Amino acid sequence: MKDLLCDEFQEVVGQGLVRHKSILDVTTKIQESSARVNRAVMKSVTSCGCIKIRAEKTQIPPDLSLEQLRDYMNTHVEGTLCESCQETIEAEVGSLMFYLVAMLNTFDLNFYDILIKEHKRLSTLGIYKLS
Repeated sequence: MKDLLCDEFQEVVGQGLVRHKSILDVTTKIQESSARVNRAVMKSVTSCGCIKIRAEKTQIPPDLSLEQLRDYMNTHVEGTLCESCQETIEAEVGSLMFYLVAMLNTFDLNFYDILIKEHKRLSTLGIYKLS
């Protein structure tokens, strides 16, 4: 299948990846980028304070249906990201996407095709795809 935006992004990644083209570099950069996303989220809490994390064990009533569970569960996030934190997280997620697509390029896999397959899998399984 084709999607102009996804295909163009994948092509730009292919053209832009020069130094870290080895699969060894790409996979470690994915791990590093993922850690940077996590760090940016934590800095939104600890340095900026625009959001708070209030986590505790969720008490799930035994008579709750699977459909009701979605609305019952909590993200544990209070507040809203400020513009600065949002920009930082978006930039870090962008880097993570870059290296994920670089890995796809290494294996000659199409980003859009994977999105479509995952969409179909999620649509078919719905809430029963609990991971």
